[in-house]
Order: sequence, then structure tokens, then C-alpha cells
Amino acid sequence: MGCYSFNGLLRAVEVKKNGSTLYDSTQRRKELVQSRSMIENDIAKAVVNVCFNIHSKYGPGLFESVYERIFCHEWNKTSIPHSRQCGIKLVHDGEDMGMGFIPDIVIANKVILELKSVESLAEVHYKQLLTNLRITNIKLGLLINFNVPLIKNGIHRIANNL
Repeated sequence: MGCYSFNGLLRAVEVKKNGSTLYDSTQRRKELVQSRSMIENDIAKAVVNVCFNIHSKYGPGLFESVYERIFCHEWNKTSIPHSRQCGIKLVHDGEDMGMGFIPDIVIANKVILELKSVESLAEVHYKQLLTNLRITNIKLGLLINFNVPLIKNGIHRIANNL
């Protein structure tokens, strides 16, 4: 799945390689049907399970980028589409303002994940995620800090008119 561009709606762009798409069209259709039928809460539950398994295996203390790579590796085992570190363009009054922000992970155009590995989350982390949700019109975001003794204390739901 390619990066996203914000122009009122998010759109997934299939990445082309040597003239052919990277996804089998039948597989892609199945993924889209499944992701459309899944609601934000279903996706969030699946995300929490993956994060729990990662934290159970490795615990706190790794770099954020390592947790992100492990998460994406594990998420690839599902058929739910996602993108990682793809910039979101911001269009203001019909004018392209360039890259507005780069979310860590966007799942099925329904949930934004911001992964952290910090001693404590600052208030600005919550506000940034909420701003990102408002810009993209996505309803649910998960702010996940892996640098905690119990992962349940590091997972925070941020809702945008959900």
C-alpha cells in the first residue's frame, strides 16, 4: 500500500513495480472487504493483542523504531491493510501545504497508531494525535508507550467524534 494524501478524504494508492501492482487483485479485494467490515473497535482490539504479545516477549527498553518494525511484521500476518511512516499532505483552502505530518502506522484508513518508547508521555503527545485524527477525519487513534512495566498502562485511546 502506498502513502496517503489528504484532500478531504484519505485514499490508498497501490504501489506499482515494473508495471504490475505489488498486491494480487483478488487478495487486495478480500483485504478491502474485510477492512470495510471491521469497525474501529475491532481493529483496536487486534492492535492491543499484538502490542501485548510484543511487550510480553521483549518488555520495555527497546527503541521506538524496533517496536514499530516488530508490530508491522506481526500485523503483516493479518489481512488488514496498513501503511507505515507515510506522510499525510495537508490541503488548506484548496492549496497544498505539503507534508502535514507522518503517522507511525495507519490501519485500514480507520485507526492511527503512534508508538512511543519514552519514560512518560507528555500532554503534547495526546494533542498531536488528536490533531492528526481531526486532519484526516479518522475517528480513532491509539497512543502506545512500550516503555512501561505493564503494557495496559501504556495504551491510550484517543477518539475524534467516535
